[in-house]
Amino acid sequence: MRPRLSKRNARIVSTMSELGELAVGYSDHAIRVFGLDGLGLKYEWFGHENSVFTLSYSADFKTLLSGSRDARLKAWDTSKGYRQSGGVVAHLYAINHIAFSPDGKHFVTCSLDKSIKVWQTDGLRLLKVIDKTRHAGHGTSVNKLYWTSFDNQLVSASDDRTISVWDVIF
Repeated sequence: MRPRLSKRNARIVSTMSELGELAVGYSDHAIRVFGLDGLGLKYEWFGHENSVFTLSYSADFKTLLSGSRDARLKAWDTSKGYRQSGGVVAHLYAINHIAFSPDGKHFVTCSLDKSIKVWQTDGLRLLKVIDKTRHAGHGTSVNKLYWTSFDNQLVSASDDRTISVWDVIF
C-alpha cells in the first residue's frame, strides 16, 4: 500500500517503531503520521509555512521534532496527539537535518545558513553555534548530521564537499 495524501513531495520519514508509527514530512507544509501496520493515516497537521525537510523522534519517543524550509524548529508532543509543545526560529534559512545525542538530552540542527546549532532537548534551549567564523565550520550548506556514541563526537556533511568531526563538550 502506498498512501498518497498530497500532490506535493514526501521529503523525510522518521519511525517510532515502539509505538508503531511512521511520520512523514511533505512539501505541502504537512506532517502526516501513519500506523506501521497497514500504513493507515493516524494524524495530519500543517505545522510549517514551507516544506518540512527533517523529522526526528526523541530517545524517549515523547517528542517529534520538525525542521522546515521556513527555518523554524518545532516540537510535537506524541502523548497528546502531536500537539505542539514548543517552537523557535532556529536558523536564518532552511533546516536540513536534526540529530539527537546518544543520551537524548541534546540535539543538533544544521542549515542552509552554513551553521550547526547544539540544543538542550528540554525547553529547546540553544547552547552553542558552530559556524565558519567561530569554529572554522563549513563554508556552504550543512546537510546531514550524525551524533556518535564514540567520545560524543558529531559528524557533519556539507555542500562544500567535506565532512567534519566535532567534539561536543558541555
